Amino acid sequence: MQVKLTNIGKKFHDKWVFKNLNMDFEPGLHHVILGKNGSGKSTLIKIIAGYLSATRGEVTWQLSHHPVPPEKVFRQISIASPYLELIQEFNLREAIRFQKKFKPFLEGYSEKDLEELSGLKVHYNKPLKHFSSGMRQRVSLLLAIMSSAKLLLLDEPCANLDSDATGWYKDLVKEFCRNRTLIIASNHYPAEYTSFSKIHSLA
Repeated sequence: MQVKLTNIGKKFHDKWVFKNLNMDFEPGLHHVILGKNGSGKSTLIKIIAGYLSATRGEVTWQLSHHPVPPEKVFRQISIASPYLELIQEFNLREAIRFQKKFKPFLEGYSEKDLEELSGLKVHYNKPLKHFSSGMRQRVSLLLAIMSSAKLLLLDEPCANLDSDATGWYKDLVKEFCRNRTLIIASNHYPAEYTSFSKIHSLA
C-alpha cells in the first residue's frame, strides 16, 4: 500500500504542529519517521491512518495502483501505539480471538500460533490489566504485525520494552514484515527500525 502526503499541515487551536509536509511512503518498503518529542510524530501517524484529518494539504492512499477512499482505509491498516489501549479485562487468548474478528491474521497462522509467538503463553489466562507495560506492548505489537493488513503503523514500538523484548520485536519485524509497507515513528532510537528503512524527518 502506498501513502502520499502533499503539503500536509496540522494545527491545534492557534498552534501549528507541522506545515508543508511532503512525503511518499512507497509500497512494500520500510519507512521511519524520525523526530524529537513534541515534533508531531504521533499526530502524523494518526493522519496517515485516517484517524485524524489534516488542517491543510492532501493524503492519498493507493493499493495496487488503485485509490483507496478515506472511509475504507481502516480496513487496510493495522496500528500499534501507546495511545491505543487494549481491552484490559481480556486475557491474552481473548485479546487474540477478539482481534481476529476485525483483522484476519497472516495466512497460515492460527490463534495458538500467535500465543506461541508472543512469548507470553504462560500468562495466557491472566487479564491484561495485570500485565506489565512491557508485556502489554508485546501484545499490541504482536496483534499489529501478525495481521494481514497491507499497511503497518508502529508508533515508538520499543517503548516499555526491555532488551530481550526489543530483540523479540526485531525478530518479528524481520520475519513477518518482508515486502510489506511498514511505517515506524521513532524518537531517534535505532533499535526500533531496520537498517534498510527509508528515513523521513520531522524538525
